[in-house]
Amino acid sequence: QVHPIESGGGLVQDGGSLRLSCTASDRTFKSHAVAWFRRAPGKQREFVAVISWTGGSSFVGDSVQGRFSISRDNAKNTVYLQMASLKPEDTAVYYCAAGYTNSYDENDYEYWGQGTQVTVSS
Repeated sequence: QVHPIESGGGLVQDGGSLRLSCTASDRTFKSHAVAWFRRAPGKQREFVAVISWTGGSSFVGDSVQGRFSISRDNAKNTVYLQMASLKPEDTAVYYCAAGYTNSYDENDYEYWGQGTQVTVSS
């Protein structure tokens, strides 16, 4: 089974940057599409970004377009979410999810990490 683990969250100031990482020890992680989702307090979980299993195709959500990017290094079994120009509204728990569908829908992902908190102060 694939057990993703997120890391890299923390507290940053408005306009700051963070890089989140999602790793899994299982080598089959390389064959999965990996997505990032987030959920702010009192709000529904929303799509952030997704990358194909090969890393050849990626997409980011409208709310983070131009500020966030996703990449992966399959040699390290790691997917990254690079976040720049962070805003207070980016404050949320960020989740890494793996699946085979390369989907924007959270219901299509089978394996989820526990999440990492990102807090952006105003």
